Amino acid sequence: MLIDETVRFLAQVPPFQFLEAPLLRELVQSLTMAFHPKGEVILQQDGQVSDHLQIIKKGGVKITLRPEGGAEDVVVDYRERGETFGLVSLMGGHQRTTIVAVQDTTCYLLPKERFNELMASHPAITEYLLQFHLTKYADMTSREIQGKSLFLESSDHLLFTAQVGELCQRFTTVVEADTTIRETARRMMEERQSAALVVGPNGEPIGILTDSDFRTRVVAAGQPIDGPVSRVMSHPVVSVDEEVPCFEVVLKMLQCDIEHVAVTREGAIRGVVTNRDFLVLQGRSPLAFSEDIEHQTTLEGLAPVSRKAMSIIGVLLREGARATNIIRIISELNDRVVRKVLELAEREFGPPPVPYCWLALGSEGRKEQTFRTDQDNALVYADVSDAQRPRVTEYFRRFTVYLRNGLVQCGFEACPANYMASNPDWCQPLSEWKRYFSTWISEPTPEAVLKSLIFFDFRPLHGDESLAMELRDHFGRLLPDYPAFLGFLANMLLRNRPPIGFFGGVAVERSGEHKDGLNLKIKAVAPLVDIARLFALEKGIRQASTMDRLEALRGGTSLISELVDELEYAFEFVTLLRVHHQYRQLEAGQPIDNFIRLDSLSNLERQSLKKAFRLILKVQDQVLDRYKSFII
Repeated sequence: MLIDETVRFLAQVPPFQFLEAPLLRELVQSLTMAFHPKGEVILQQDGQVSDHLQIIKKGGVKITLRPEGGAEDVVVDYRERGETFGLVSLMGGHQRTTIVAVQDTTCYLLPKERFNELMASHPAITEYLLQFHLTKYADMTSREIQGKSLFLESSDHLLFTAQVGELCQRFTTVVEADTTIRETARRMMEERQSAALVVGPNGEPIGILTDSDFRTRVVAAGQPIDGPVSRVMSHPVVSVDEEVPCFEVVLKMLQCDIEHVAVTREGAIRGVVTNRDFLVLQGRSPLAFSEDIEHQTTLEGLAPVSRKAMSIIGVLLREGARATNIIRIISELNDRVVRKVLELAEREFGPPPVPYCWLALGSEGRKEQTFRTDQDNALVYADVSDAQRPRVTEYFRRFTVYLRNGLVQCGFEACPANYMASNPDWCQPLSEWKRYFSTWISEPTPEAVLKSLIFFDFRPLHGDESLAMELRDHFGRLLPDYPAFLGFLANMLLRNRPPIGFFGGVAVERSGEHKDGLNLKIKAVAPLVDIARLFALEKGIRQASTMDRLEALRGGTSLISELVDELEYAFEFVTLLRVHHQYRQLEAGQPIDNFIRLDSLSNLERQSLKKAFRLILKVQDQVLDRYKSFII
């Protein structure tokens, strides 16, 4: 059974996947296994040489080099599942790098004697391993020592300052759509590429085929390897210009769930950048946490990974990242955790009886969560007959309770106000949700509007998104006919005036637990969110996030079209203050809150905060004039 499992594993790993089945099985019988706990130094620079080629089954290792006369080790590479290490030591008789397990790591060990036999009998495998281990990373190490490499700068900062063109690999494997899968694999191995670009009749890129595609679409699916590569390629090709910052590419890879992005220069393909390139660049990128999340198959395995993923915030803060970039990364990671719990729930209870869509609400819906707070979610499902209703209701009752408890296990606290899909009120068919929104909009009261605001920031996160789109279309059609609803929104905005005193000072709490503190969320973040929401709904803008709403309002005809730059800066600034404050509390083991002391701010920060408050007051005065007939 162990042999079969290992054969299946290596059958998906280059270059072993290209061995014929009998030879692969014979090779597997010569393997042993080793476990390296996190932090173990597996091989030490200038230490004992390796007598095995190690193939990573689970976990990962970091490879560092200390240049002659250098005081610190330099990160050369990270290796992960399916990759190998120890070849340079095995062949050269000298251990030139230090290799450390960055997490609990299990490896298959191919002994030196068997390795030498394989190298002698299979030149293609020899070439692949040599090129992968020696050429790529020897060049990198050489540049490092000579002081010409990107990595001599702060690698923490590079993710946000380097352009992707500085990082991309030259793309050499280009095939036509009718090239066979076998020929494409041979070309990729010969040219040492982890992907092949597929082009159309005029040389235009129409698809890409990656190592992952080979595993899932060829090997696992049993596709004949003499068929055309167009049958298994991914398309369309996701591409970015070479001048795009690396961060934007990381975010695109997270959003599109891909590991390769084509890099262009003036529209022409210049190269490709991969997940591994960012691991090398940054050490531990958001993509790595995303991959950890995707690999989990149980709640017990997902929970610690989910909680650990939040450590990325500290890295991003040390890089000097923009607050809006930080919350976008956090949101992408949070979304993956929620989707994974949803997948586990569907596996637990079976396929849903009708199409449904999971909705993220509030700050989660706007992709503006800082540190994980409480859950805000809902569920909409397709309308059913009265006869079906009991069975469907019972399925989603159990389903949503599982979600609530699973998300708590993963670090998302239950919502104290019970704005969760596990509340039967917020798990309803589409027709009932339409009735909710119709009532909120056509019969607005202060209580109803306050209650409904969290739902107007909804975002489809998983399932049949057409249900969410139909719901959004529904209330979008209603809003123009009921200006009183927008008047109530304006009322709520005006009631939360910034804490600017008569003499221009900032008012703080005078007593209580948070004496001398200022609630950034309520007094600074919330008014900016409310401003963007009010004018987005007024103009029929579909975006949910504050920054996206402001961008959509730029250059338009709303009251704030000319203030977009100032509003975006204010939102960026107060969000960054909030994230830094909460991270310091987390590091100190304190409860996380939104109260910041003015005496903890620099003079520039205090002046910027006052400027943000004055901007909010300016907009509120304009709103008062526009909606004065509705103001209570």
